[in-house]
Amino acid sequence: MPLRPAARPTVMHRLVSVLLPTALLAIAPLPVAAQDASSQDDALPVAEIQAFAEVFERIKRAYVEEVEDKELLRNAMRGMLSELDPHSTYLDSEEFESLRESTQGEFGGVGIEVGMEDGQLTVITPIDDTPAFRAGLQSRDRILRIDDTPTDRLSLQEAVNLMRGEPGTQIRLTILRQGENAPREVTLTREVIRTRSVKSELLEPGYGYLRVSQFQNRTGQQVVDAIRQLEDDGPLDGLVLDLRNNPGGVLQASVDVADAFLDSGLIVYTEGRLPDSEMRFSAGRETAAPDVPLVVLINGGSASAAEIVAGALQDQRRGVVMGTQSFGKGSVQQIMPLGNGEGLKLTTALYFTPDGRSIQAQGIAPDVEVIRGRLEVAESSNLDVRESDLAGHLRAPDAQRATSEVSQRLREDYQLGEALNLLKALNVLSQRRGG
Repeated sequence: MPLRPAARPTVMHRLVSVLLPTALLAIAPLPVAAQDASSQDDALPVAEIQAFAEVFERIKRAYVEEVEDKELLRNAMRGMLSELDPHSTYLDSEEFESLRESTQGEFGGVGIEVGMEDGQLTVITPIDDTPAFRAGLQSRDRILRIDDTPTDRLSLQEAVNLMRGEPGTQIRLTILRQGENAPREVTLTREVIRTRSVKSELLEPGYGYLRVSQFQNRTGQQVVDAIRQLEDDGPLDGLVLDLRNNPGGVLQASVDVADAFLDSGLIVYTEGRLPDSEMRFSAGRETAAPDVPLVVLINGGSASAAEIVAGALQDQRRGVVMGTQSFGKGSVQQIMPLGNGEGLKLTTALYFTPDGRSIQAQGIAPDVEVIRGRLEVAESSNLDVRESDLAGHLRAPDAQRATSEVSQRLREDYQLGEALNLLKALNVLSQRRGG
């Protein structure tokens, strides 16, 4: 539609006059040969810019309520980013602070990592020991409402902002779980979420367990410290690295964790359009656990940085990856500050495992697939009779309650139990080869 002449510049004319000179400056320095080769790609579509300016002016003049220019432009920027991929977004000053808090490991909320999948707000994973975790929320639960607000028209950041709040306040989430026909409502009480990303314990003498719940700035050092503590009780014969329901986090932290088990070789590399988005990360010589047999647990809630670690250890043949297919987030986001104190979170690269595998929308396939479950003995069976059930049995002098608690965990967590069994089998094979 042709532009109408006007006595004075309209909003539409002002926008075109601002945008077009900028576009010309961007392509003016190109050599003639480059202009000939890429003119079709680099030239901005003038007609679409004029259409955008016309839409802007129509809204300003005809929308039922008056809307400020600043709000319209900000919404336009949000729209541009939201249509690219689920992880690119516009960040105002509050959202900048929220992002900083999440990487530092303390914020107020319910302890849930979310993303957008097929336009629907979706649980990536609940964070350990948080209200969402205790309420039983699971990876790929769809969140239909936050209190009384439908989520289908919310951006990802708007949804996160709604779920965060003052500790002690309540929030209602309406979720739809895969395989269920009717939604369910869950009421959670917000807490101050202080997340220590690494936990460790001995499952049995010589067999350690490392749980990494997310990747924060100091996660790599925490993993090294945890390995040292486990070794205080004696040499390790095997180690389980649990990355299940780990939503990812800081890229460098994932490199540091993989480096704790590798003494050489590539960990991950990234590829993008900008020169600074192409990076390669390799392991250093100093390694916390270079030779300890290793099983890495993953599931559908293992995403991003967790997949980097699992993929690196798998490609380097450093450990056996066990569990179920991971989430499949193989993109890298950069935070780009703007002059107004706000910023962009923009996807600028894809990452690849050492063997060149892209994780994006595919995930990591485990070496050994073990579905989550629990082994139970039928009530009518007499197979669960043990020495301790017999009258007059002799008691072990050093029986400890902690051992029985770990045994109960292994019975309830089938994947963890199978990981421990595999480590024992690997040790048996290693001893036989040595003999």
